[in-house]
Amino acid sequence: MARQVLLFIFVYSLGSVKGQVSYSIPEEMAKGSVVGNIARDLGLDIHRLKSGKARIFTSDSGDYIELHRERGVLLVKDRIDRESLCRQTTPCALHLQIILENPMELFRITVEIIDINDNSPSFKNDEKRFEISESAVTGSKFVLERAVDLDIGINGVKNYSLKPADNFVLKVESHADGNKKVEMILHKPLDREKEEEMSLLLKAVDGGDPQLSGTVKIYVSVLDANDNAPVFTQSVYKAAIAENSQRGATVIRVSATDADKGTNGEISYAVSTTMDSMSDIFTINEKGEVVLVGEVDFERAKYYQIDIEAKDRGGLSDSSKIIVDVIDINDNKPIISILSKSDAIPEDSAHNTVIVMFSVLDPDSVNNGIVNCRINEDIPFRIITSLNDFYSLVTDGDLDREKASEYNITVTCSDEGVPSLSSSVTLTLQISDVNDNAPVFERSSYEAYIVENNTPGLSIFTVKARDADWNQNARVSYILEDSSVNGVPVSSYVSVSADSGVIHAVRSFDYEQIKDFQFCVKAQDGGSPPLSSNVTVKIVIQDQNDNPPQVLYPVQTGGSVVAEMVPRSADVGYLVTKVVAVDVDSGQNAWLSFKLQKSTDRALFEVGLQNGEIRTIRQVTDKDAVKQRLTVIVEDNGQPSRSATVIVNVAVADSFPEVLSEFTDFTHDKEYNDNLTFYLVLALAVVSFLFITCLVVIISVKIYRWRQSRILYHSNLPVIPYYPPRYSDTMGTGTLPQVYNYEVCRTTDSRNSDCKFGRAGSQNVLIMDPSYTGTMQRIHSEKNILDEPDSPLEQKPPNNDWRFTQGQRPGPSGATGGPEVAMGTGPWPQPPTEAEQLQALMAAANEVSEATATLGPGTMGLSTRYSPQFTLQHVPDYRQNVYIPGSTATLTSNPQQQQATAQQATQQALPPPQASAQPEPPKAAQTPASKKKSTKKEKK
Repeated sequence: MARQVLLFIFVYSLGSVKGQVSYSIPEEMAKGSVVGNIARDLGLDIHRLKSGKARIFTSDSGDYIELHRERGVLLVKDRIDRESLCRQTTPCALHLQIILENPMELFRITVEIIDINDNSPSFKNDEKRFEISESAVTGSKFVLERAVDLDIGINGVKNYSLKPADNFVLKVESHADGNKKVEMILHKPLDREKEEEMSLLLKAVDGGDPQLSGTVKIYVSVLDANDNAPVFTQSVYKAAIAENSQRGATVIRVSATDADKGTNGEISYAVSTTMDSMSDIFTINEKGEVVLVGEVDFERAKYYQIDIEAKDRGGLSDSSKIIVDVIDINDNKPIISILSKSDAIPEDSAHNTVIVMFSVLDPDSVNNGIVNCRINEDIPFRIITSLNDFYSLVTDGDLDREKASEYNITVTCSDEGVPSLSSSVTLTLQISDVNDNAPVFERSSYEAYIVENNTPGLSIFTVKARDADWNQNARVSYILEDSSVNGVPVSSYVSVSADSGVIHAVRSFDYEQIKDFQFCVKAQDGGSPPLSSNVTVKIVIQDQNDNPPQVLYPVQTGGSVVAEMVPRSADVGYLVTKVVAVDVDSGQNAWLSFKLQKSTDRALFEVGLQNGEIRTIRQVTDKDAVKQRLTVIVEDNGQPSRSATVIVNVAVADSFPEVLSEFTDFTHDKEYNDNLTFYLVLALAVVSFLFITCLVVIISVKIYRWRQSRILYHSNLPVIPYYPPRYSDTMGTGTLPQVYNYEVCRTTDSRNSDCKFGRAGSQNVLIMDPSYTGTMQRIHSEKNILDEPDSPLEQKPPNNDWRFTQGQRPGPSGATGGPEVAMGTGPWPQPPTEAEQLQALMAAANEVSEATATLGPGTMGLSTRYSPQFTLQHVPDYRQNVYIPGSTATLTSNPQQQQATAQQATQQALPPPQASAQPEPPKAAQTPASKKKSTKKEKK
């Protein structure tokens, strides 16, 4: 049979449902037979079928049709028997759905099964027996069994034939429903005496090609006369019964009458036995009541047709038909079938994105089969209808994984029956993360405190940012933004841990240099593209008491003595002077307090605790000593506190000569150096150690030279005088018999370094000349060895221009030496006298007169307490009397002595001759300064 293909394309407003295709195929096709080219009929590409994972979904049909994706055709998968699939229902069709993904599409396919003549007419029983009275009148009817052909239409039962037809003829009556009523009519009276038993053959044929048939044997037994047959009151009875009715329920009651009397008038009822197996569902009792003995299901059959028969004892019978309508009740829940589902969608999905496609089927009818679907409230989804019984779940709002990372969507479908039945299914949908949230700091700005003098690498505090995203998108890294603090990159101050956000100090902070600074820290997530946010961090450095107070006044000098004068007529509260001090710290660390630690007479002076003013606390008397030494301690308020000590010398006198006579023996730190003995012993030990070390070195050098000379003496080589490189002999004029010169190399393996100094040890002296403004090295200003790479390596003789004449040497004006006094051979220069020292003290006091002018009356130095005749012009010029402490070398500018010194230096290249005794020049008169030095030496 040729295959018929009908193509119907329906275009719907919803993009996910494309159309419908119908095919017609005969039943009993071989497996693998082609139903139709679905790709061509739907206008789809083969590649689209593959990429979309096309598949067939059937809700109520068996698995008879399969899809071949590579060819794009529908194939027969299993044997299709129309009779077992649809029975007598026409048309018989398979309803399929083809589903595509990415994007989701749905196509509806209808395959109609065409009947073929594969079933012959058949009777339920192989034989039928009748007992007919011989008195049966002509025209008596005898109902025969109706043949049943499972095929439909032209392939169903077409004709009946009865053979032989001597006494009976066959009457076939067609009904509106297509069924046929078969009766055997007596057209010739029976004669039991002639023929007691008859055998007939009833044949049923269909209209198929080839034609098929079925037969049943009829046996007739002739009885005595019963000339009246039962008659039903109605030819067709109608009844109704609700489905799922209880067994034993009475459907309808029928009745038939028989004009005969006696046993011939007794009527029995029976349900005609056919292939429909109505007798399994309904039965009829002797009273004519049709009773339900099976199950009635509206979804299987909407009505039933029951053929009943009334028969008397004489074998006469009549037939009737009962049509029983089945009333549907709401006994089936909607059936939800998931066609396609997405387990996860990104949170930035567009509106109307299809999440799930499903179908709902309710086998009930009318309102009982009308289904409404809904989902739980307060979720951004909705249900739309694509086709009848097909639905799609789509997004209906913005998704935010940070608010809801998972949705449990409950789809509930209810029918409109009474009572309503419903079914539900719960779908779990994961919302995948998208990097749509930047890190957020816990604060809008941070401020942290750190105490100065911290350890580098100290953890200051931690910044914390959180990202509402998930996984890699929520992984926060911290970055220090490039900036500068006072022109210095902020990275040299602090560093930020990329993982933890801990801010470390890179350096030790000093509050006095920087009090606070701020910078920006960026928090960046690990998304693509990454998102970030910044926060400002302010670091406040807290002060620490790490600076002692600094005394500004009175100025402490190393060698001069500055005294404040207090007249003996001073009253109580007389302001002697004011100690001025500052502390570079801040806050309470800079709060200064003044205390009098030591005093020559504690009952005479006091110090203001807050202002540092030194005042008298009683009337000055003649018994008070002229020399008053006050030790004032200045202490800050830090924890722990730091302090500084200043010594204030006070002269209690009314005239300068009285002060001068008392201060001649005033020695600096004479009475207050408690640790002097310890320092002297330590210095002696160090000098002794250095002396022993030098002695060992000198002996080692002598031995080494002696061995070298012995080697040269016994060899045949000419004797060449050997001198160590860059070594010069200064004729023993220093404190040691020889002066050594050293080579300093800054690199590790080169003798040709960038720092080599080869000069006489006695050349590093102070040159005091009125034309000079300060101290300099004569040899460095005239010639630098580094600037003369071609100069010989031998040590040059000492320069003669750094010798002073006897008149230029320090000492009394009459102490002069002859020109024969050479460098380093004269005595120590004489220190100035007491008067000269006091005049120098007054000159130094002039330098601080401006600082003391603001202290009020009684606070000026010595320079303002006497007549103007004491000025700097009376101070002797010491620039021509300069000596070097700790050395016997005396500086002179006498040309004769310079020439003599040059001659002596020239002889240093030869072996040193025997040193001749030199006359000792006359000693200069001692000064108070020399007395002090001699006194200290005696103590040592």
